[in-house]
Amino acid sequence: MTAKKPDIRLILALLGVAIIWGTTYLGIRVAVQTIPPWFVTTMRQTLASVILLIYLLKNKELKWIGWSHFGRQVILSMLMIVIANGLTTVAEKNISSGLASLLSSLSPLLVFVGGLVFGTQKPSLKGIIGVVLGLLGVIFIFRDGLQDFLIPAYKHGILIMFVAVCGWSAGTIYIKKHTHKSPNIFLDLFYQFAFSAVVQFILAMIFSGDTSPSTWRLSSLGAVVYLGVFGSVLAFFCYHYALKRVTAVQASVLNYVNTIIAILLGWLILDEVVTIDTFIAAFLIIAGVFMTNYNRAAVK
Repeated sequence: MTAKKPDIRLILALLGVAIIWGTTYLGIRVAVQTIPPWFVTTMRQTLASVILLIYLLKNKELKWIGWSHFGRQVILSMLMIVIANGLTTVAEKNISSGLASLLSSLSPLLVFVGGLVFGTQKPSLKGIIGVVLGLLGVIFIFRDGLQDFLIPAYKHGILIMFVAVCGWSAGTIYIKKHTHKSPNIFLDLFYQFAFSAVVQFILAMIFSGDTSPSTWRLSSLGAVVYLGVFGSVLAFFCYHYALKRVTAVQASVLNYVNTIIAILLGWLILDEVVTIDTFIAAFLIIAGVFMTNYNRAAVK
């Protein structure tokens, strides 16, 4: 019996998502230092849209996808880009990149819980234990910093980050239920990015209309370019590609790697405070995600 060859493209896609998205938390934090969050997301998705537009025109693949399929892309755009990505950017104005990534790592647990609610996931003892471990991790994140919630900006950032995580989890579940209806990933992403760029520009004008581009640092603009090219186009392509070949829960396990990368980069480059409680919280959340998603039969 011939051993099954590893899917190199899938492995590269998974590594791409894990590593690139691990660095985007740092990129966002640098970008919002001088640029209002909604303008960061607007420029990021506009750049991503232009790149994909050029690619689609060059390959003669740009076409109308029909109102029904367009509607599905709008839903994904709202959940994963406007809500998840956009609100993460807004949250990082007030919380560290490491904390943002740590809270984002709860996404697989929410995917599991969402699967139970929508009937796509069977309840299990190890799944319940995993969720409990994740909640214990959250307790360790905040156990010595409850007084920080008295600071309006910090509390605002945490609440926004929670909504962002919920949006990403909902989008992950939705993608997996509709993967058979997405024959052209680049075309789908173009519509998602273009739609989100318009929505986020409107939000930028409402919430950040009085900003002065003359105050935007080159480092922040460079971070926006990185986020647009790598964080949006390349990473989203890899993520959608992976979701066509693995389950939504398995893909969410990528948080193992990008959470650690984000925490370490925030500590090394931005001098963000990393305590023993941070590592305990990360361990508990990752253990919870592993417990929830581990399938012994699948690894034999």
